[in-house]
Amino acid sequence: MPVIDLNSDLGENVPDRIVSDDASMLAIVTSANVSCGFHAGSPEGIRETLVAAVAHGVTIGAHPGYRDYENFGRTAVDIDSATLQAHVEYQLGALDGLARGAGGAVAYVKPHGALYNTIARDERQAKDVVAAIRAIDPDLVLLGLAGGVVLEVAERAGLRVAAEAFADRAYQPDGQLVSRTQEGAVLHDPAAVAARMVRLAEEGVIRAVDGTDVRVEAQSICVHGDSPGSVAMAAETRRLLEQAGVAIAPFAGSAS
Repeated sequence: MPVIDLNSDLGENVPDRIVSDDASMLAIVTSANVSCGFHAGSPEGIRETLVAAVAHGVTIGAHPGYRDYENFGRTAVDIDSATLQAHVEYQLGALDGLARGAGGAVAYVKPHGALYNTIARDERQAKDVVAAIRAIDPDLVLLGLAGGVVLEVAERAGLRVAAEAFADRAYQPDGQLVSRTQEGAVLHDPAAVAARMVRLAEEGVIRAVDGTDVRVEAQSICVHGDSPGSVAMAAETRRLLEQAGVAIAPFAGSAS
């Protein structure tokens, strides 16, 4: 029986910027990528999400990004290695403390937004992120884009890795994600999104924007919490996967 994880980016809400329904998503997903505060969220809101994740038995992952709150961490940053490593270490340490206070533990790291996309192809920044993870806890699993450079860098450094596919994002023929600046980069139809992920689980391919099939080997599927209709997409994806005989389970540890 195929096994795959479902994850979502959560802990990103503040009173004047509500982007996701964390409570509903935590009843569906098996892993939660929880904001570390640099790109979104607040300490009290992040802690609330962590408490809820522990209550649902959802595995907790750290979701660090560039220090870019204004742009939600989705703008590429030209940053030196020492600063980037320190910023990632700081975020991992902060989330680890909040998770422990909530009765849980951080099991993995999934970088956010522009940082995630950059380290999928930029070896220098990938090495900086990997160095930060190793400095904080070398037992943490790194979750990254299937086929991304960072997974190779992490494996060479001795970290465990997991590859990720995106249910609600369009793919280029080379396996990279279509830029959010382009029309059609984000998908919204629950039935179409779910069907794509069943095909991924069964055949290991995703249809790219040019109509070709991209081979993607992934242990986890992401539905972005801030995408319109995200809860419906996540619920339908889980329903169709289970209907197809795919087991839904976390790829790394547990919430506590």
